[in-house]
Amino acid sequence: MEIQFTNRELDVMAVLWDKEGATVAEVQELLADDLAYTTVLTILRTLEEKGFVGHTQEGKAYRYQPLVGRDRASESAVRRLIGKMFQGSPELLLTHLVSDRGLSKDDLEGLRRLVDRRLGAKEQDG
Repeated sequence: MEIQFTNRELDVMAVLWDKEGATVAEVQELLADDLAYTTVLTILRTLEEKGFVGHTQEGKAYRYQPLVGRDRASESAVRRLIGKMFQGSPELLLTHLVSDRGLSKDDLEGLRRLVDRRLGAKEQDG
């Protein structure tokens, strides 16, 4: 299943992932934008309809929990980004990343270590 969020949905999901669940009021309080309670509730209901969020009764309120993990959502977002922006080529994405003048030497060395680790794991599997 492809996982796609609007910007507002992603903001709400980030709160739920960080808190491992929250009420509407808690989400509203933790959002950077000042959204009405009913707006946050509508976003949570939409996420629930899409199957990304569930809820349990907690007194008079509902506590909403993420049903998809941040890692799974990130993987889906990166696959979509590669497909739409980099012609389906992970190599083009990596080229773009390492060409970014904003990356420090430490950032680039970290990327190199990740690639080296992945290549080492592939050699052991192969």
